[in-house]
Amino acid sequence: MLVPMPRMTIQPPACRSILGWMCVAIALFLGRTAQANEAGMPNPPASPTRVKCALLILDVIDIDDVNESLEVELALLATWQDPRLAFDAAEEGTPCKLYQGDFQFAEVFRGWWPQFLIVNQVGRGETSAVTVRVFPDGTVTYGEQRNATLETPMSLHDYPFDTQRLQMFLVPFGNTANEVVLEVDERYLGTTEDRVRHDSQVNVAGWDLQKLEMEADQAHLAVSDGQRTFSRIVTTVQFQRRSWQLVWQMLFPMLVIVSMIWSIFWIDIESLADRLNVSFIGILTIVAYQFVVMDNMPHISYLTFTDTLLLVSFMTMSATIPQSLFIHSLVRQGRQRDAMAIDRACRLSFPIVYTLLIAATFACYSLA
Repeated sequence: MLVPMPRMTIQPPACRSILGWMCVAIALFLGRTAQANEAGMPNPPASPTRVKCALLILDVIDIDDVNESLEVELALLATWQDPRLAFDAAEEGTPCKLYQGDFQFAEVFRGWWPQFLIVNQVGRGETSAVTVRVFPDGTVTYGEQRNATLETPMSLHDYPFDTQRLQMFLVPFGNTANEVVLEVDERYLGTTEDRVRHDSQVNVAGWDLQKLEMEADQAHLAVSDGQRTFSRIVTTVQFQRRSWQLVWQMLFPMLVIVSMIWSIFWIDIESLADRLNVSFIGILTIVAYQFVVMDNMPHISYLTFTDTLLLVSFMTMSATIPQSLFIHSLVRQGRQRDAMAIDRACRLSFPIVYTLLIAATFACYSLA
Protein backbone atom coordinates (compact mmCIF):
# COMPACT_ATOMS: atom_id res chain seq x y z
CA MET A 1 0.00 0.00 0.00
CA LEU A 2 1.45 3.37 -1.00
CA VAL A 3 1.75 6.07 1.63
CA PRO A 4 -0.05 9.22 0.44
CA MET A 5 1.89 12.43 0.09
CA PRO A 6 1.25 15.20 2.64
CA ARG A 7 -0.89 18.08 1.49
CA MET A 8 1.37 20.95 0.47
CA THR A 9 0.99 24.57 -0.44
CA ILE A 10 3.61 25.57 -3.01
CA GLN A 11 4.05 29.09 -4.29
CA PRO A 12 4.86 29.31 -8.03
CA PRO A 13 8.60 29.84 -8.51
CA ALA A 14 9.86 33.19 -9.74
CA CYS A 15 10.68 33.33 -13.43
CA ARG A 16 14.05 31.68 -14.11
CA SER A 17 14.45 30.81 -10.41
CA ILE A 18 16.26 27.49 -10.33
CA LEU A 19 15.78 27.16 -6.59
CA GLY A 20 12.05 27.56 -7.07
CA TRP A 21 11.93 24.88 -9.72
CA MET A 22 14.01 22.62 -7.52
CA CYS A 23 11.59 22.96 -4.63
CA VAL A 24 8.63 22.18 -6.86
CA ALA A 25 10.35 19.16 -8.42
CA ILE A 26 11.18 17.68 -5.03
CA ALA A 27 7.82 18.57 -3.51
CA LEU A 28 5.96 16.64 -6.17
CA PHE A 29 7.73 13.46 -5.09
CA LEU A 30 8.13 13.82 -1.35
CA GLY A 31 6.35 10.53 -0.77
CA ARG A 32 8.83 8.46 -2.73
CA THR A 33 10.81 7.25 0.28
CA ALA A 34 7.79 5.87 2.07
CA GLN A 35 6.53 4.27 -1.13
CA ALA A 36 9.88 2.59 -1.70
CA ASN A 37 9.89 1.14 1.82
CA GLU A 38 6.46 -0.41 1.25
CA ALA A 39 7.79 -2.01 -1.93
CA GLY A 40 10.58 -3.73 0.01
CA MET A 41 13.44 -1.55 -1.23
CA PRO A 42 16.31 -0.88 1.25
CA ASN A 43 16.54 2.24 3.37
CA PRO A 44 19.67 4.41 3.69
CA PRO A 45 22.17 2.62 5.95
CA ALA A 46 22.35 5.49 8.50
CA SER A 47 20.48 8.60 9.56
CA PRO A 48 21.81 10.57 7.93
CA THR A 49 23.89 8.74 5.34
CA ARG A 50 26.77 10.94 4.19
CA VAL A 51 27.49 10.68 0.47
CA LYS A 52 30.62 12.26 -0.98
CA CYS A 53 29.89 13.49 -4.52
CA ALA A 54 31.65 15.07 -7.46
CA LEU A 55 30.46 16.30 -10.85
CA LEU A 56 33.11 16.38 -13.57
CA ILE A 57 32.78 17.78 -17.08
CA LEU A 58 34.06 15.38 -19.74
CA ASP A 59 33.03 17.46 -22.74
CA VAL A 60 31.21 20.72 -23.46
CA ILE A 61 28.82 20.08 -26.34
CA ASP A 62 26.97 23.39 -26.70
CA ILE A 63 26.30 26.71 -25.00
CA ASP A 64 23.09 28.25 -26.32
CA ASP A 65 22.80 32.00 -25.68
CA VAL A 66 19.28 32.27 -27.06
CA ASN A 67 17.77 29.51 -24.90
CA GLU A 68 20.19 30.10 -22.01
CA SER A 69 21.16 26.45 -21.83
CA LEU A 70 24.30 24.36 -21.46
CA GLU A 71 24.76 20.88 -22.91
CA VAL A 72 27.57 18.82 -21.42
CA GLU A 73 28.84 15.29 -21.00
CA LEU A 74 29.13 14.67 -17.24
CA ALA A 75 30.72 12.16 -14.92
CA LEU A 76 28.87 11.77 -11.62
CA LEU A 77 30.92 10.11 -8.88
CA ALA A 78 29.73 9.21 -5.36
CA THR A 79 31.00 7.28 -2.34
CA TRP A 80 29.22 6.18 0.84
CA GLN A 81 29.41 3.57 3.59
CA ASP A 82 26.90 0.72 3.87
CA PRO A 83 27.99 -1.84 6.54
CA ARG A 84 25.16 -4.12 5.44
CA LEU A 85 27.09 -4.84 2.24
CA ALA A 86 30.39 -5.73 3.95
CA PHE A 87 31.82 -9.14 3.01
CA ASP A 88 34.86 -11.37 3.50
CA ALA A 89 37.15 -10.88 0.52
CA ALA A 90 38.86 -14.27 1.03
CA GLU A 91 35.56 -16.10 1.26
CA GLU A 92 34.12 -14.31 -1.79
CA GLY A 93 37.35 -14.68 -3.73
CA THR A 94 37.41 -11.05 -4.85
CA PRO A 95 38.64 -7.76 -3.35
CA CYS A 96 35.72 -5.89 -4.90
CA LYS A 97 32.24 -6.65 -6.18
CA LEU A 98 31.63 -4.91 -9.48
CA TYR A 99 28.23 -4.19 -11.00
CA GLN A 100 28.30 -2.43 -14.36
CA GLY A 101 25.77 -1.69 -17.05
CA ASP A 102 22.06 -1.03 -16.70
CA PHE A 103 21.08 -4.67 -16.21
CA GLN A 104 23.51 -5.49 -13.38
CA PHE A 105 22.84 -2.18 -11.68
CA ALA A 106 19.05 -2.51 -11.82
CA GLU A 107 18.61 -6.28 -11.46
CA VAL A 108 21.66 -7.74 -9.70
CA PHE A 109 22.77 -5.05 -7.23
CA ARG A 110 20.43 -5.20 -4.21
CA GLY A 111 21.94 -2.51 -2.02
CA TRP A 112 20.72 1.02 -1.38
CA TRP A 113 21.85 3.90 -3.53
CA PRO A 114 20.89 7.59 -3.69
CA GLN A 115 18.84 8.48 -6.73
CA PHE A 116 20.64 11.54 -8.03
CA LEU A 117 18.67 14.32 -9.68
CA ILE A 118 20.09 17.39 -11.42
CA VAL A 119 17.24 19.79 -10.77
CA ASN A 120 17.80 22.21 -13.67
CA GLN A 121 18.31 19.44 -16.22
CA VAL A 122 15.97 19.69 -19.20
CA GLY A 123 14.38 16.34 -20.00
CA ARG A 124 15.68 12.97 -18.85
CA GLY A 125 19.04 13.12 -20.60
CA GLU A 126 20.90 9.98 -21.61
CA THR A 127 22.97 7.77 -19.31
CA SER A 128 25.65 6.03 -21.33
CA ALA A 129 27.45 4.12 -18.54
CA VAL A 130 26.97 3.22 -14.88
CA THR A 131 29.13 1.22 -12.43
CA VAL A 132 28.86 0.29 -8.74
CA ARG A 133 31.74 -1.15 -6.73
CA VAL A 134 31.35 -2.66 -3.25
CA PHE A 135 34.44 -3.16 -1.08
CA PRO A 136 34.86 -5.59 1.86
CA ASP A 137 34.46 -2.86 4.51
CA GLY A 138 31.09 -1.82 3.06
CA THR A 139 32.39 1.16 1.06
CA VAL A 140 30.29 1.70 -2.06
CA THR A 141 31.46 3.76 -5.04
CA TYR A 142 29.09 4.85 -7.76
CA GLY A 143 30.02 6.20 -11.19
CA GLU A 144 27.77 7.42 -13.95
CA GLN A 145 28.30 9.11 -17.30
CA ARG A 146 25.39 11.12 -18.65
CA ASN A 147 24.58 13.66 -21.32
CA ALA A 148 22.68 16.58 -19.81
CA THR A 149 21.10 19.76 -21.15
CA LEU A 150 20.85 22.31 -18.35
CA GLU A 151 18.67 25.40 -18.11
CA THR A 152 20.90 28.02 -16.55
CA PRO A 153 20.28 31.79 -16.72
CA MET A 154 23.07 33.91 -18.16
CA SER A 155 24.25 37.40 -17.32
CA LEU A 156 24.79 39.05 -20.71
CA HIS A 157 25.40 42.66 -19.62
CA ASP A 158 28.97 42.64 -21.00
CA TYR A 159 28.18 40.77 -24.24
CA PRO A 160 30.37 39.97 -26.18
CA PHE A 161 33.06 40.42 -23.48
CA ASP A 162 31.16 38.38 -20.91
CA THR A 163 32.15 35.66 -18.47
CA GLN A 164 29.41 33.22 -17.51
CA ARG A 165 29.04 31.30 -14.24
CA LEU A 166 26.60 28.49 -15.03
CA GLN A 167 25.25 26.25 -12.29
CA MET A 168 24.05 22.68 -11.74
CA PHE A 169 22.03 21.61 -8.70
CA LEU A 170 22.43 17.98 -7.58
CA VAL A 171 20.02 16.56 -4.97
CA PRO A 172 19.23 13.07 -3.61
CA PHE A 173 15.79 12.55 -5.10
CA GLY A 174 13.17 11.74 -2.46
CA ASN A 175 15.48 12.02 0.59
CA THR A 176 15.53 14.86 3.10
CA ALA A 177 18.66 16.10 4.89
CA ASN A 178 17.75 13.87 7.86
CA GLU A 179 18.19 10.84 5.62
CA VAL A 180 20.94 11.76 3.13
CA VAL A 181 23.58 14.49 3.30
CA LEU A 182 25.62 15.27 0.19
CA GLU A 183 29.22 16.36 0.67
CA VAL A 184 31.84 17.50 -1.83
CA ASP A 185 34.45 14.86 -2.60
CA GLU A 186 37.57 17.02 -2.38
CA ARG A 187 39.67 14.44 -4.21
CA TYR A 188 38.16 15.65 -7.46
CA LEU A 189 38.55 19.39 -6.94
CA GLY A 190 40.58 20.67 -9.88
CA THR A 191 40.09 17.51 -11.96
CA THR A 192 38.00 19.25 -14.65
CA GLU A 193 40.46 22.14 -14.94
CA ASP A 194 43.36 19.68 -15.31
CA ARG A 195 41.50 17.84 -18.07
CA VAL A 196 40.86 21.10 -19.93
CA ARG A 197 44.55 22.02 -19.73
CA HIS A 198 45.57 18.70 -21.27
CA ASP A 199 42.73 18.38 -23.79
CA SER A 200 41.63 21.57 -25.55
CA GLN A 201 38.84 19.68 -27.32
CA VAL A 202 36.81 19.76 -24.10
CA ASN A 203 35.96 23.39 -24.90
CA VAL A 204 33.20 24.28 -27.34
CA ALA A 205 33.76 26.78 -30.15
CA GLY A 206 33.61 30.35 -28.92
CA TRP A 207 34.13 29.57 -25.21
CA ASP A 208 36.91 28.69 -22.78
CA LEU A 209 36.14 26.66 -19.65
CA GLN A 210 38.07 28.38 -16.86
CA LYS A 211 37.14 26.55 -13.67
CA LEU A 212 34.61 24.32 -11.92
CA GLU A 213 33.59 24.87 -8.29
CA MET A 214 31.53 22.58 -6.04
CA GLU A 215 29.84 23.57 -2.81
CA ALA A 216 27.49 21.71 -0.47
CA ASP A 217 24.50 23.55 0.95
CA GLN A 218 20.84 23.03 1.78
CA ALA A 219 17.51 23.98 0.20
CA HIS A 220 14.34 24.50 2.23
CA LEU A 221 10.76 23.79 1.27
CA ALA A 222 7.74 24.94 3.25
CA VAL A 223 4.83 22.47 3.35
CA SER A 224 1.57 22.45 5.30
CA ASP A 225 2.95 20.28 8.11
CA GLY A 226 6.27 22.10 8.52
CA GLN A 227 9.51 22.74 6.66
CA ARG A 228 11.52 20.16 4.77
CA THR A 229 15.28 20.52 4.26
CA PHE A 230 17.19 18.91 1.41
CA SER A 231 20.92 18.54 0.98
CA ARG A 232 22.40 19.47 -2.40
CA ILE A 233 25.65 20.07 -4.27
CA VAL A 234 25.88 23.34 -6.21
CA THR A 235 28.35 23.04 -9.09
CA THR A 236 29.38 26.30 -10.76
CA VAL A 237 31.18 26.21 -14.11
CA GLN A 238 32.86 29.39 -15.30
CA PHE A 239 33.17 30.05 -19.03
CA GLN A 240 34.77 33.00 -20.78
CA ARG A 241 33.57 33.97 -24.23
CA ARG A 242 36.10 34.22 -27.04
CA SER A 243 34.95 37.63 -28.10
CA TRP A 244 37.37 38.61 -30.84
CA GLN A 245 35.47 36.74 -33.54
CA LEU A 246 32.33 38.74 -32.74
CA VAL A 247 34.37 41.95 -32.59
CA TRP A 248 35.76 41.44 -36.10
CA GLN A 249 32.52 40.10 -37.57
CA MET A 250 30.08 42.58 -36.05
CA LEU A 251 31.48 45.47 -34.04
CA PHE A 252 34.43 46.46 -36.24
CA PRO A 253 32.35 46.65 -39.47
CA MET A 254 29.80 48.75 -37.57
CA LEU A 255 32.49 51.24 -36.54
CA VAL A 256 33.67 51.43 -40.15
CA ILE A 257 30.13 52.13 -41.34
CA VAL A 258 29.69 54.91 -38.78
CA SER A 259 32.99 56.43 -39.91
CA MET A 260 31.88 56.30 -43.56
CA ILE A 261 28.76 58.30 -42.70
CA TRP A 262 30.98 61.20 -41.70
CA SER A 263 31.90 61.57 -45.38
CA ILE A 264 28.83 63.81 -45.69
CA PHE A 265 30.88 66.59 -44.10
CA TRP A 266 32.97 66.61 -47.28
CA ILE A 267 29.97 66.54 -49.65
CA ASP A 268 28.98 69.79 -51.36
CA ILE A 269 26.94 71.88 -48.94
CA GLU A 270 24.30 72.46 -51.62
CA SER A 271 23.73 68.72 -52.28
CA LEU A 272 21.13 68.08 -49.59
CA ALA A 273 19.71 64.96 -51.28
CA ASP A 274 23.11 63.27 -51.48
CA ARG A 275 23.90 64.04 -47.86
CA LEU A 276 20.53 62.69 -46.65
CA ASN A 277 20.88 59.55 -48.77
CA VAL A 278 24.18 58.70 -47.11
CA SER A 279 22.74 59.33 -43.63
CA PHE A 280 19.64 57.19 -44.19
CA ILE A 281 21.71 54.32 -45.62
CA GLY A 282 23.81 54.32 -42.45
CA ILE A 283 20.76 54.42 -40.19
CA LEU A 284 19.12 51.50 -41.99
CA THR A 285 22.35 49.53 -41.71
CA ILE A 286 22.40 50.00 -37.94
CA VAL A 287 18.77 48.88 -37.74
CA ALA A 288 19.73 45.72 -39.65
CA TYR A 289 22.57 45.15 -37.17
CA GLN A 290 20.08 45.37 -34.31
CA PHE A 291 18.01 42.56 -35.84
CA VAL A 292 21.15 40.42 -36.17
CA VAL A 293 21.98 40.94 -32.51
CA MET A 294 18.38 40.21 -31.43
CA ASP A 295 18.39 36.90 -33.31
CA ASN A 296 21.42 35.76 -31.30
CA MET A 297 20.23 36.88 -27.87
CA PRO A 298 17.53 35.70 -25.44
CA HIS A 299 14.62 37.95 -24.51
CA ILE A 300 16.17 40.03 -21.75
CA SER A 301 15.00 43.15 -19.92
CA TYR A 302 18.28 45.08 -19.94
CA LEU A 303 20.71 46.57 -22.45
CA THR A 304 23.93 44.70 -23.15
CA PHE A 305 27.18 46.43 -24.05
CA THR A 306 26.49 45.67 -27.71
CA ASP A 307 22.96 47.06 -27.47
CA THR A 308 24.28 50.30 -25.98
CA LEU A 309 26.99 50.54 -28.63
CA LEU A 310 24.37 50.14 -31.36
CA LEU A 311 22.21 52.78 -29.70
CA VAL A 312 25.13 55.24 -29.54
CA SER A 313 25.93 54.55 -33.20
CA PHE A 314 22.30 55.03 -34.18
CA MET A 315 22.07 58.36 -32.37
CA THR A 316 25.39 59.55 -33.82
CA MET A 317 24.34 58.81 -37.39
CA SER A 318 20.87 60.22 -36.83
CA ALA A 319 22.48 63.50 -35.70
CA THR A 320 23.89 63.96 -39.22
CA ILE A 321 20.36 64.50 -40.58
CA PRO A 322 19.51 67.68 -38.62
CA GLN A 323 23.07 68.83 -39.27
CA SER A 324 22.56 68.54 -43.04
CA LEU A 325 19.18 70.29 -42.82
CA PHE A 326 20.74 73.13 -40.82
CA ILE A 327 23.55 73.44 -43.38
CA HIS A 328 20.96 73.59 -46.15
CA SER A 329 19.04 76.34 -44.35
CA LEU A 330 22.25 78.39 -44.07
CA VAL A 331 22.92 77.94 -47.78
CA ARG A 332 19.41 79.15 -48.63
CA GLN A 333 20.07 82.23 -46.53
CA GLY A 334 23.27 82.90 -48.46
CA ARG A 335 25.53 82.02 -45.51
CA GLN A 336 27.74 79.54 -47.36
CA ARG A 337 30.83 80.52 -45.39
CA ASP A 338 29.15 79.70 -42.06
CA ALA A 339 27.87 76.41 -43.49
CA MET A 340 31.34 75.38 -44.61
CA ALA A 341 32.80 76.33 -41.21
CA ILE A 342 30.26 74.13 -39.43
CA ASP A 343 31.07 71.24 -41.75
CA ARG A 344 34.79 71.61 -40.99
CA ALA A 345 34.07 71.63 -37.25
CA CYS A 346 31.89 68.51 -37.53
CA ARG A 347 34.69 66.61 -39.28
CA LEU A 348 36.53 66.65 -35.97
CA SER A 349 33.79 66.96 -33.35
CA PHE A 350 31.69 63.97 -34.48
CA PRO A 351 34.57 61.41 -34.27
CA ILE A 352 35.71 62.82 -30.92
CA VAL A 353 32.25 62.72 -29.36
CA TYR A 354 31.60 59.22 -30.75
CA THR A 355 34.92 57.94 -29.38
CA LEU A 356 34.24 59.45 -25.96
CA LEU A 357 30.76 57.87 -25.86
CA ILE A 358 32.21 54.44 -26.70
CA ALA A 359 34.90 54.84 -24.01
CA ALA A 360 32.29 55.90 -21.45
CA THR A 361 30.07 52.95 -22.36
CA PHE A 362 32.95 50.50 -22.02
CA ALA A 363 33.97 52.00 -18.68
CA CYS A 364 30.42 51.82 -17.30
CA TYR A 365 29.99 48.16 -18.19
CA SER A 366 33.51 47.28 -16.95
CA LEU A 367 32.90 48.86 -13.56
CA ALA A 368 29.35 47.55 -13.14
